[in-house]
Amino acid sequence: MNDEHDEAHREFDPDVRRCVLDALQSSGVVILDPERTIVAESAEVAAGAILFPGTYILGASTIGPHARVGPDCWIEDSTVEADAIVRYSVVESARVRENSRIGPFAHLRPGADVGPDARIGNFVEVKAARLERGAKAGHLAYIGDADVGERANIGAGTITCNYDGADKHRTTIGADAFIGSNAALVAPVTIGEGATVAAGSTITDDVPPDSLAFGRARQVNKQGAPRRGEGEADDR
Repeated sequence: MNDEHDEAHREFDPDVRRCVLDALQSSGVVILDPERTIVAESAEVAAGAILFPGTYILGASTIGPHARVGPDCWIEDSTVEADAIVRYSVVESARVRENSRIGPFAHLRPGADVGPDARIGNFVEVKAARLERGAKAGHLAYIGDADVGERANIGAGTITCNYDGADKHRTTIGADAFIGSNAALVAPVTIGEGATVAAGSTITDDVPPDSLAFGRARQVNKQGAPRRGEGEADDR
């Protein structure tokens, strides 16, 4: 048990870590701060890649040529392909394809497969989902158990509601679809190619291609309605 524990944590041994980093630098990898960078012996980093401070590359990870990883990233058992950028993010058992941009503060969980030329922005979580070329989720979204087509745009606050309490279900979003902010897509559901989901909608039925779907209550304005607690002192 102790031998297994020691083997699993060799990348944190100062001598092993220094040896690995020296070899990578000799091969053409740019490591800006070796004192704050850890790369496992089992990982592969191509020449021309740049590792910024606070980067951890663990397990069977592969970093492609001219990729930029960091600062402050945790990459484990994952692939980051050529010219991709990952900043301030966690990538676990996932794939970042060529020329994609991840972060800051994104979380790619097991089964995430993003790109090429895709964009996953701040506070976006992706799990067991494939995002095709040029797809974008800029901020504050959860994409789980989903297939997202080329150039689709996922608005802020969008959630794929993939779990019904017993089983997981998939969401399919077609190419060039536009999902408005704060939408909930209740799986299993398909959003057709070129379709638009209005902001604030809860979608429970398939949306045909090139159509606009609303799934929200109608706004009601009441003229002259008194404000709750009107006339009382505001001592907040």
